[in-house]
Amino acid sequence: MANIYISVGSNIEPQRYIRVAINELQQLLGSLELSSVYESEAVGFNGDNFLNMVVGATTALSVAELVQQFKQIERRNGRAANAQKFAPRTLDLDLLLYDNQVISSPVVLPRAEILTNAFVLWPLAELAPQLQHPTTAMSYQALWQQYDKSQQRLWPITFEWQP
Repeated sequence: MANIYISVGSNIEPQRYIRVAINELQQLLGSLELSSVYESEAVGFNGDNFLNMVVGATTALSVAELVQQFKQIERRNGRAANAQKFAPRTLDLDLLLYDNQVISSPVVLPRAEILTNAFVLWPLAELAPQLQHPTTAMSYQALWQQYDKSQQRLWPITFEWQP
């Protein structure tokens, strides 16, 4: 079983789609570990604020199977297959980590956004503070502590989810 971490984000009906994502990921993966939910300004384009979180789980699925399943969940929930990277979205599911694997196909792991986006790093540091990044060998807590927090504004919000 692999330990995985998934970034979840939405800025179109975000409360609704974050709940949908949690429910669908629970059906796919079973027991989940959930970070707090954070609100942040859109990055890379002008748009409504995003809600973001990180979900931890264990799975026997391969990286390729997970990526395929995440794309299916996104599409079932209104995300176009050819959606632009910097655009509003109902749901964005990105595999951040698959154990300590460093790979470039079918996706790049660890995902680069861990080191560049506060809305990924802060919730990941919350869930796995002592876990070490596979290429920097620094803990996520240390990476978050040294992160330049003036780059992006985000804040935790109250979010209720009932299975």
